[in-house]
Amino acid sequence: QVQLVESGGGLVQAGGSLRISCAASGRTFSSYAMGWFRQAPGKQREFVAAIDWSGGATYYADSVKGRFTISRDNAKNTVYLQMNSLKREDTAVYYCAASENHIAFIPSVYGSWGQGTQVTVSS
Repeated sequence: QVQLVESGGGLVQAGGSLRISCAASGRTFSSYAMGWFRQAPGKQREFVAAIDWSGGATYYADSVKGRFTISRDNAKNTVYLQMNSLKREDTAVYYCAASENHIAFIPSVYGSWGQGTQVTVSS
């Protein structure tokens, strides 16, 4: 498995931008599909974005499409989530996850998870 550590979360005003990162260590990062999920208090963990091993294919939840961008740098073993035009409803703990199998929208497919980073959007 791969070990994942998120960073870059924080407090931002509505309409602002934030980039969070996920650094991977362990087995070959470039062989994994990567995903970002988020979980707000009292809610289930939900899919945000995913990217295939090469970075050539990306997928987004409808709620973030056009505002968020997922990318990866395999040379740095890092995946990023650029978040623009942030809304209060984007407030959540954001988790990155790695899948050895294929890109997916459900958490159970991902075998490795980071500890999460808090993103809080204020009005």
